[in-house]
Amino acid sequence: EGGEYDVDFDHQFIETEKYDAKPTYKKFLGYRPGVAVIGDMIVGIENSDGNTNVRFHQGDTLKRILGRLEEKKMAVNRFRADCGSCSEDIVDEVRKHCRTFYIRANRCCSLYDDIFALRGWKREEINGIVFELNSILVEKWKGKPYRLIIQRQRRMGSGLDLWEGEYTYRCILTNDYESSMSDIVEFYNMRGGKERIFDDMNNGFGWGRLPKSFMAENTVFLLLTALIRNFYKAIMQRIEVKKFGLKETSRIKTFVFKFISVPAKWIKTARQCVLNIYTDNHAYAEAFKTSSG
Repeated sequence: EGGEYDVDFDHQFIETEKYDAKPTYKKFLGYRPGVAVIGDMIVGIENSDGNTNVRFHQGDTLKRILGRLEEKKMAVNRFRADCGSCSEDIVDEVRKHCRTFYIRANRCCSLYDDIFALRGWKREEINGIVFELNSILVEKWKGKPYRLIIQRQRRMGSGLDLWEGEYTYRCILTNDYESSMSDIVEFYNMRGGKERIFDDMNNGFGWGRLPKSFMAENTVFLLLTALIRNFYKAIMQRIEVKKFGLKETSRIKTFVFKFISVPAKWIKTARQCVLNIYTDNHAYAEAFKTSSG
């Protein structure tokens, strides 16, 4: 509890042919849970039918998730999300709960003329790729001006886009007026690393094979497996992983095989219970050391 944190929010489309699964825009049946993440920990999940728009009641979802963090005295410093969160009501709700937000702005025809007329593009190399950056103040919604960071990259090959010409444009909407353009782009791009969490949940914690027939029951499964993963990550942070033949990025299956699947037995000796672990790895002695030895 306490402190300031950076929160990421995204939707994960889970393919499943359950009784109440609905068709998604990705052409398969499934659910669409919204997931909030702090660092490597999942801090909020709310499930939805697969056929609902990603913006459907997203403001209410964020209000509940971010509100629960505030109840625990956990202040949100920075908030990141993709273009599925770029709508007036969602941005208004996010502003109430964080210092600064960084949301991928969806392409808007009304902004193209302003973007194409811009001069003074600043050339930057980010993660080995050369981009040109610019920044303007836009009033995407009446009476609510925000900073728009525009990132463009020259298209490879001879093909031109009908609307964007020789460049590919990406925009980030933010209320951060102090950070440099490159710092904002680099911070937003780090959001891509959160996709590994979804990959981990799908392959290691059963999100790819939901066990029940109805969404309510499967939502409980999503919540419980997210809690288990958080406990697992907390354990990995507290043990010396190399002594157990693990890495900080090891999957849960490797953890179970190398750390948990070890024979052990509780025995009573000298009027106390002692856990005998049958292994020649002395690292277990430190991991399970108690005040009584």
